[in-house]
Amino acid sequence: MDKKARIYIAGHRGLVGSALVRRLQAEGYANLLLRTSKELDLRRQADVEAFFEKERPEYIFLAAAKVGGIIANNTYKAEFIYDNILIAANVIQSAYKYGVRKVLNLGSTCIYPSLALQPMREEYLLTGSLEPTNEPYAIAKISAIKLCRYYNEQYGTNFISVMPTNLYGINDNFNLETSHVLPALIRKFHLAKLLATNELEAIIKDIRKYPLGFGLTNRDGEDKDSIKNLLMQYGITEKKVTLWGSGNPSREFLYIDDLAEACVFLMENYSYKEIGEFVNIGTGEEVTIKNLANIIKDIVRFNGYIAFDSTKPDGTPRKVADVSRIKALRWEAKTTLEVGLRKTYEWYVSNV
Repeated sequence: MDKKARIYIAGHRGLVGSALVRRLQAEGYANLLLRTSKELDLRRQADVEAFFEKERPEYIFLAAAKVGGIIANNTYKAEFIYDNILIAANVIQSAYKYGVRKVLNLGSTCIYPSLALQPMREEYLLTGSLEPTNEPYAIAKISAIKLCRYYNEQYGTNFISVMPTNLYGINDNFNLETSHVLPALIRKFHLAKLLATNELEAIIKDIRKYPLGFGLTNRDGEDKDSIKNLLMQYGITEKKVTLWGSGNPSREFLYIDDLAEACVFLMENYSYKEIGEFVNIGTGEEVTIKNLANIIKDIVRFNGYIAFDSTKPDGTPRKVADVSRIKALRWEAKTTLEVGLRKTYEWYVSNV
């Protein structure tokens, strides 16, 4: 990519998009096209086409999506499939129509079958049933992969897709009802520590930044008993944090700045013919939720204990990506899990 190229980052305020902006700016790309969802609703085809006709982007990082953890996926099933299919279809169609030179479409390893062989290789796509707890989102992401592939085959476009593993880092979503497991763990242990040390004002400040349900709406409801009752609904007490499931499933986690580096690297150096239908991006390493919780507990310095509610769903029992294909393209993740967790926790605390 030329340093003066017009680059559109769809979803630039999210976890992935903001990391891409940081990376591109650090590498000297200054002509970035950025629009909030209020400024440009990617679900509306006419609005998307008007934007492309006016701005004529040359490269696109498609990071815009409706995302969330198990609770959000189970609650907003129709929204997850509808919004994500429309976003992908409108951007990819406009990219073709207005002659975009290259698109990098971001998906997720949730596209793989629930009981896929581990580690998950790219060719395992559509070889079994999807995990029920995130099937709507996965179907939308699979549709985006296939859109890129078939536009390439029919129209000769250069649209590539990448499937990152579970992501975390700066600008993550810490809302306990819509977040993924890692930021949710960070916040739960942090609030439990504040409760144990009787730091009520810090808890109130946190909840005003990242609301919990109805949150705290007035000073009358900001006594310790009200706060304790509110946090207890999320399994948070001064002595114990209760987590969903058994804690036995294992997951792979990738620090967001590593993903951004990988995406820019691929955009600069490889075409879809070299990448194939899509490529996994991850560390190739996994950790159980139980062990992850203990690592975060130690980083946060919460002195209580961890309980697991086995009546709640675990999700996919094991999930780790095969990253041999991207390693063959000369890229590997650099940030260790503990280093990434410490950076994320420091950012979270400093941004409350």
